[in-house]
Amino acid sequence: MMKDIPYNINIMNERGIIIGSGEKERVGTVHQGAVQALATGKMIEVWQDGHYEKQGTNEPIVIHHERVGVIGITGNPDEVRPFCNIVKTTVSLLIEQRLSLEHLAHEANRKKSMLEMLLNHQGAYTQKIKKEAAQYHIDLLLKTSAVYVKYLPADPAHVAELSKIFMQHPSFRMEEDSYLILIQNQESIDKLLEPLVRSYPAVLIAISRQEHNIADCYLQAKSAMSVLLALRPPVQMISFVEVEFLVKLSQSNLTNTVHLVTKLEDTVDLLDTLRSFINHNGSVSFTADELNIHRNTLQYRLKRIHTLTGKDPRNLLQLFELTHGLLALYQ
Repeated sequence: MMKDIPYNINIMNERGIIIGSGEKERVGTVHQGAVQALATGKMIEVWQDGHYEKQGTNEPIVIHHERVGVIGITGNPDEVRPFCNIVKTTVSLLIEQRLSLEHLAHEANRKKSMLEMLLNHQGAYTQKIKKEAAQYHIDLLLKTSAVYVKYLPADPAHVAELSKIFMQHPSFRMEEDSYLILIQNQESIDKLLEPLVRSYPAVLIAISRQEHNIADCYLQAKSAMSVLLALRPPVQMISFVEVEFLVKLSQSNLTNTVHLVTKLEDTVDLLDTLRSFINHNGSVSFTADELNIHRNTLQYRLKRIHTLTGKDPRNLLQLFELTHGLLALYQ
């Protein structure tokens, strides 16, 4: 600020020690005017140079009713007084911003720790955990449904809008593009899902059953989301109840089928073709229509899948193996 103000600026800490100054040799010394300003809570004006202080103004910095430092400007008090107010306001704003960021970081860490505790806890909840959860509007005496939401973070405006919707409920950011929301009544579920489905077609939603243990709810919702990502059915929302068999199937080590599908990962059109073929129950006509390709092109792709994986998707049992491999790939 001294580039814009033609006077020396001093900043003193809560003990009156100069911690910043345009006159570097003064850093580390005690400023008597600052000590008085801290003691009285008022601006102290020095009209004559002394042994330990110079002519100027000394204005205490007060943050949340606490005197945390002093701004001093060297010069005739009548001349520097207006500049003192400007510098004090600027420094106060910077300190308050720093405190706010530290508070947000602290709250984020607390919230993260709370979530980790809930997701790793089995058995009955202790009174301590119940009390901590209540701070986030979670009643551990009630059954809970977990809603796992995954979205495309391409549009910053949409991300901000979604965050506002999520913050109306007990919610936790899991990754850059996903949130976990804990819901304890049907009305809240409807209030959350209705605007998501109506206004955000790129959002994917997976819902658990109602359970007493939040860790179980989370695993159900996360597993249901894995099915949604693996098969990409023509729906935006899925519940664990609907896909419980597929979840169990994906987690079963029937055979090492996952390596079959990994052979298709470098060929996106083949993966999409396999998903569409599964979702249309092996119908060549419907699959070709959805992919907007000729039936002969589809037949060629199906043969390519057969060649790469050794499994023919046109054979029901081998299509089942490929389905298992696709599900296992996303677990």
